[in-house]
Amino acid sequence: TYAPKLILLDISDISCIRDVAKEILNCYGCVDILINNASMKVKGAVQSISLELDKKIMDANYFGPITLTKAILPNMISRRTGQIVLINSIQGKIGIPFRAAYAASKHAAVGFFDCLRAEMEEFDISVSTVNPTFICSYHRQSAPGNWEASIWK
Repeated sequence: TYAPKLILLDISDISCIRDVAKEILNCYGCVDILINNASMKVKGAVQSISLELDKKIMDANYFGPITLTKAILPNMISRRTGQIVLINSIQGKIGIPFRAAYAASKHAAVGFFDCLRAEMEEFDISVSTVNPTFICSYHRQSAPGNWEASIWK
């Protein structure tokens, strides 16, 4: 039995993810189950959302989970065991208006984890993708016209 350890991680900050994964592996020696369950979304028309915000959404919803997964994966492969779960969104399968960046990032994640599932079969590593419908999450109310402040986390 291990005592819980709190490790803070901003999944959209790709530069720190490998160090956090290393800290986890140094502390516990391995990860049996990795659940990728962080997300960021924004609501707005395509022309109203900045490219910078599109990239931030992609970092949090696509590059964050795959960077963390790739950092943990060699340990699972060497042990020939493990389970990786992506909590995604139905919008990874079906896009809806005013959610283009979010839907695109979720589509990309589904594609990556579908490929990973096939590749990890030979190592007995299970890869699952869960695509629930609406999830009630924390939201900051934005001032009118301030799309940057309308991010959902």
